Amino acid sequence: QVQLVESGGGLVQAGGSLRLSCAVSGRTFSSYYMSWFRQAPEREREFVAAIRWTGGSTYYGDSVKGRFTISRDNAKNTVYLQMNSLKPDDTAVYYCAAGSSPRLPAYWGQGTQVTVSS
Repeated sequence: QVQLVESGGGLVQAGGSLRLSCAVSGRTFSSYYMSWFRQAPEREREFVAAIRWTGGSTYYGDSVKGRFTISRDNAKNTVYLQMNSLKPDDTAVYYCAAGSSPRLPAYWGQGTQVTVSS
């Protein structure tokens, strides 16, 4: 089992920044991908970004490229999502996820709310 706990969400004005954290514990594999997804009310869950735990290859959804950066600290077992130039459309619950596929993870966190005001 893998446990994921997100933190860092909150309310920010458009154009501002937030950094989300995801603390990882339990059994993980070096080949795992750590991902961030988001879901806004009445919208489908959307892939945001992913990083391979070993090697650090990164992947981004089209809507966040150039604004968001995913990173990880292996020593702290933590994954981060730095979000810059935030827009009201970025408002959503953000979920951390893990698994052998970046877009089809097996494990999910409980989510953290991000609200961007205009």
